[in-house]
Amino acid sequence: MDRALNYANIRPYAVPSALAELTGPADGIVALPGWLDWSPRRSYDLSDPAALRVMYEQVIQEGREQDLKTYLNADLLTRIWPDLILPVRVRRLWESRFTGLRDRAA
Repeated sequence: MDRALNYANIRPYAVPSALAELTGPADGIVALPGWLDWSPRRSYDLSDPAALRVMYEQVIQEGREQDLKTYLNADLLTRIWPDLILPVRVRRLWESRFTGLRDRAA
C-alpha cells in the first residue's frame, strides 16, 4: 500500500491549543460516551493506572477538541504521557505543539 494513501497518515486528530484547556476530572470514575468508546466497558477508575492510560489513549485518538477538554486533565496527561501507547503520528502532533510532553517522553 502506498504510504501516502494509508489512512493513519491522513486521519484527522484533535489537539488542543493549550494544555491548560484540559480541565477534565483528576479522580473518580469517568464514563465515556459511545462515540469515544464503543466497548462494553466505558467506565474508567482514574485511580487505576492501567484504566487511566487506556482511557487517555482512547480519548486522544478518538476525541474531538471538546472531548479532550472535557475528559482529559493536563496534570494527569503530563504525568502519564511517557506511558501512553499512541500512534506515531498522534504522538508527534501533540509533542510538536507541547514540547514539555516531548521532553517527558525522552
